[in-house]
Amino acid sequence: MAGFPSTKITPLALLFLFLTFTEAKEILVGSRTDAWKIPSSESDSLNKWAEKARFRIGDSLVWKYDGSEDSVLQVTKEAYLSCSTSEPLAEYKDGDTKVELRKSGPFFFISGAKGHCEQGQKMIVVVLSQKHRISPAPSPTGLEGPAVSPTSGGAGLKAGLSVTLLGVLVLGLF
Repeated sequence: MAGFPSTKITPLALLFLFLTFTEAKEILVGSRTDAWKIPSSESDSLNKWAEKARFRIGDSLVWKYDGSEDSVLQVTKEAYLSCSTSEPLAEYKDGDTKVELRKSGPFFFISGAKGHCEQGQKMIVVVLSQKHRISPAPSPTGLEGPAVSPTSGGAGLKAGLSVTLLGVLVLGLF
């Protein structure tokens, strides 16, 4: 039988799968350039978007916005809940903001523009720890609005299984 021995291809396939699931990514907030704005409805909230996303240590969030009219503030949970802009942990005003997620747990972001946070322009991102590859990190509790956590491992697991099954089918041809 011609082709590669399956013992040579299997480790390569496993390495590919490992790299696919561990590579840090740049993630455009809201999956579009105009997402950092006052939401038109609760379903348009960035928290709804963040609930469906999976964030890992090393990923970077990227915001695209008009820096002359808005900013991104990284804040504490308390400042998030009260929409306090007075003592941010970090302030970004450049319109092309990139924040690396360096630890697991919740990250809180609000708009620095007057009145925008109170109108819903804020977001919580929950970063998975290294040991949480399939299951999501727990949702933050005691917060107003929808709970924000990564989606269950269903989507990622389904994608991983699809890639694995495709690999097995391809390997079966050799």
